[in-house]
Amino acid sequence: MSVPLVSRLEHGHVESLTVRSVRAIAAALEIRVDLVARWRGGELDRLLSARHAALHESVAQHFATLGGWTVRPEVSFSVYGERGVIDMLGWHAATRALLVAELKTEIVDVNELLGTLDRKRRLARSAAAELGWEPSSVSTWLVVTEDRTNRRRIAAHRTMLRNALPDDGRAVGRWLRMPAGGIAAMSMWPAANAGAPAASFRAEPAYARKEAVTGRTLATGRERRPR
Repeated sequence: MSVPLVSRLEHGHVESLTVRSVRAIAAALEIRVDLVARWRGGELDRLLSARHAALHESVAQHFATLGGWTVRPEVSFSVYGERGVIDMLGWHAATRALLVAELKTEIVDVNELLGTLDRKRRLARSAAAELGWEPSSVSTWLVVTEDRTNRRRIAAHRTMLRNALPDDGRAVGRWLRMPAGGIAAMSMWPAANAGAPAASFRAEPAYARKEAVTGRTLATGRERRPR
């Protein structure tokens, strides 16, 4: 590092330096420099936690309107070294249906997301057994906050997501009212804010957006008929 560059840092003019330069100078002094993202004065990780909690509350309130469901939040499991936490584990005693609900305010890594969801589905019976539940079927439901970024990421990975989670919001809406057999679904959920009343659930298909370039729908891949 040049002397003028070090001098700028010593005088507090960090905004004129690159992150690489700051870290190089700090490393010589055995100092670790961490970047903390903030939004409107709050740390980003706490913001995301608040958004996740708000989404969790909104989905839980929807379950309360259905009847027949028992829902346990944040159910941990540890089976032969495989550990994790299921966001929501739902039990429908009348049909002995078990539901693993994964809540996401933001889709980042699709491969990791699907791998994690599959592991939770495989180990859900063990978690249910500890609660005294003996399911006849195990289903999965990925609940994603409705926003443009998540829509774009779903569109970018629609084939992979649809292969793993072929059922949409309308299908899971019907299934939740009367579970029959298994289901693997993904649906969008209205954005929920911490402290705000729960948003009503719109059974909107996550895949059914029309693609202007090809004239096909993301849900079916069929050509649109002219009106």
